[in-house]
Amino acid sequence: MRVSEFKYHLPEGQIAQEPLADRAAARMLHLLRSGELEDGVFRQFPDLLRPDDLLVLNNTRVFPARVFGRREGAISQPVSQYNPAARKFLQGQVEVLLTKQVSQDPNEWECLVRPGKKIGIGERLFLGGDCDLEAEVIGRGEFGERRIRFGAVRDFFSVLERVGHVPLPPYIGREDSTADRERYQTVYANERGSVAAPTAGLHFTPEILHTIRERGVEIAEITLHVGLGTFQPIHAERVEEHVLHRERYQITDEAAAQLNRALEAGRRVVAVGTTTVRTLEFVARQSADGQIHPGRGEADLFIYPGFEFRVVGALLTNFHLPESTLLMLVCALGGKANVLKAYAHAVAAGYRFYSYGDCMLVE
Repeated sequence: MRVSEFKYHLPEGQIAQEPLADRAAARMLHLLRSGELEDGVFRQFPDLLRPDDLLVLNNTRVFPARVFGRREGAISQPVSQYNPAARKFLQGQVEVLLTKQVSQDPNEWECLVRPGKKIGIGERLFLGGDCDLEAEVIGRGEFGERRIRFGAVRDFFSVLERVGHVPLPPYIGREDSTADRERYQTVYANERGSVAAPTAGLHFTPEILHTIRERGVEIAEITLHVGLGTFQPIHAERVEEHVLHRERYQITDEAAAQLNRALEAGRRVVAVGTTTVRTLEFVARQSADGQIHPGRGEADLFIYPGFEFRVVGALLTNFHLPESTLLMLVCALGGKANVLKAYAHAVAAGYRFYSYGDCMLVE
């Protein structure tokens, strides 16, 4: 299967640059696997759920993972009257995007660094306006990232909350604002660890969740910390050649019990977001007895057309980039022809796309 089969045209003006003032006011395209399409709004979502559905949310929390600073230039030539250019190197600006905490110790991270080619192992970085955080580059990763180790500080995440920036996706052509700290976060975000929001969940409000529960729909929460695996571009020509980056997940005892009860009773599992789908289907494939077992791990399941779903029966999702792994996952559930037809309809109908855009229910 060629990656180019998942291409579609989107006018740049339909890429949402700002969130709606009302989270639940987004438009929602309803796609049935028969190919039938219906335009609606997200506020109708609770009415489309069945009373015995199990709705599964990803409760990861985005942290301000984007940090600016300068490099020390430890591996450059010394500054002298004969080499004045070295001074500019020493003052060079850097941007660091923390993508994955290597262990429970907050000091060691995998990250993307810009300018990447100029920053090698042994380089020291001074991050934050007042050099609040110091780090050393100690290694390279297989996907072009760096591994860095921060110097000890009293409360690493408190410092990061103060000096870091919300890591808005690159297709949002503006700097992050104070408002993004609340809006680029689901109302049920609880477990810190993501560098990107599980965007299908951005449409929910406490009132919508209350309405869903009043209808008798059970809600479960799992965690997948969104990292490189979600937004990593595909460079291969063929879909099957792509390797997905691993992302950390957790399923609690309570969530596992909820999922197993639903599956044993033949109830429908409705996933909110592609991250939820990847987690549930990955865990289902780790089990020899067909049960969903609680625990922590790293998921790297790449879902594309031809995939056999064992857990998820319906999906609420935002619209995704052309030729992306996320679009391929949606095509796997809804059918490639159906989904691409739905995308063409959404473009023609003026839907807003991507993280702060509108959504689609596939069932």
